[in-house]
Amino acid sequence: MAEITVERVGELIRSLFELLWYKPDGLLTKEIFPLIPEITALTEFESGRSQTNNLLRFERIIRLATIPLERAGWLIKNNKGRWYIADDGRQACRKFPNAEELYKEALRRLADGKQNNPESIMTMEIAEEKAWEQIEKYLQSKNPSELKAMMSHLIRALGYHVSWIAPPEKKYGQVDIVAWGDPIGAKEPRIIIQIKHKGQAMTLEGLKSFHSILGQNDFGLIFSTGGLTNEGKEALITDDYRKVTFWDLDSFVDLWITNYPNLKQEAQNMFPLKAIYFLSLNE
Repeated sequence: MAEITVERVGELIRSLFELLWYKPDGLLTKEIFPLIPEITALTEFESGRSQTNNLLRFERIIRLATIPLERAGWLIKNNKGRWYIADDGRQACRKFPNAEELYKEALRRLADGKQNNPESIMTMEIAEEKAWEQIEKYLQSKNPSELKAMMSHLIRALGYHVSWIAPPEKKYGQVDIVAWGDPIGAKEPRIIIQIKHKGQAMTLEGLKSFHSILGQNDFGLIFSTGGLTNEGKEALITDDYRKVTFWDLDSFVDLWITNYPNLKQEAQNMFPLKAIYFLSLNE
């Protein structure tokens, strides 16, 4: 990044951290980069596109500049393109309030550690983000019956026995799938599963409503493709909801990938995935 000064890189990093500071759940890169020009004036050079990979230059600058921040443990990036400020990153920001000094310290730490190939790392990050966008779009396009079928296959792959699946005509209800730990239903608890597929985050009221139908020996599992509101997340970690587990799209996909070899061919055809390998130097 010879065309840009370390001071300017620090300013762009500061803009990124401003966006993420009050976002404990982080932001997706597709949300981050459109916002950067709104909070910091970009030069004509930064607004142009890189000849290397056709990325907007300011995006390429930030992506490369965040690699040492991630290696320092200050910024967390998951494999779906979501970025968070780590607790250590918040402490580092307080220790180095000047963004340029923060970036220089991250570079110093990177120089003391293993060498890496930033272009390869960036390429892999972008590929993972694009892959997740396709996966998310694919799953969001599925109808409730298709999601129920996929969920039932995944529950079986996890070692449970599905005893009932709501029929297609039953579009709305509190229970979509019932499963047990054994084939005859003698091994408790009974697993009550609800699937929410409306594109909206499940609310605390929805969580309470589902919890109210659970019997003494039931365990509840909610799968919501729209996620869960912050109120719901706060309630879910209390003892009142210790018998309820929540899955969002991230959780569902991660478990699908982990258990892919155990899924029947019919299930794999419903949601087919293929691993692609990247060169990973000095990880």
